[in-house]
Amino acid sequence: MYDKIPEKRYRETLAFLKSVLPAPATILDLGVRNPFSKIMEENGYTVFNTNGEDLDLLPEVVKEYKVDAVTAFEIFEHLLAPFNVLREIQSTKLIATIPLDLWFAKAYRSKTDMWDRHYHEFEDWQFDWLLEKSGWDIVKSEKWTSPIQKIGFRPILRRFTPRYYAVYAIKKG
Repeated sequence: MYDKIPEKRYRETLAFLKSVLPAPATILDLGVRNPFSKIMEENGYTVFNTNGEDLDLLPEVVKEYKVDAVTAFEIFEHLLAPFNVLREIQSTKLIATIPLDLWFAKAYRSKTDMWDRHYHEFEDWQFDWLLEKSGWDIVKSEKWTSPIQKIGFRPILRRFTPRYYAVYAIKKG
């Protein structure tokens, strides 16, 4: 299922996570168990994942977990209404990554998996606004590129244009 591990993205995500939430810590990672769940566990975190529920229809499932932080790595772009899930989170800490909207590439849409699609590909200010409006204060953010080993105009742009945006936020009030 996971034949291509995105090493750079995982390395950058893990470094960001460690910088804002050192292990040991208990995490609710939104989305089904995945290779990064195992990486977090190997680095001293206790990880619970949601069970594949449609978080647009059942955002309240995040209330079932008492954890130190919630992580959402490459999740919010798949939701029609990420605002609802963000409002339901009980933890006071959120660490999230999203793919940024790239002017030279269309939003991702799998040709074989009807659920593996991006409804949103945010610009950084849009994601910041979503977090702020849903009750979160951004403490730290970071961006990184996602170069690919191909020849062409877009691969060159990917070497210099940030593709991923990571945010650490705390719940207001």
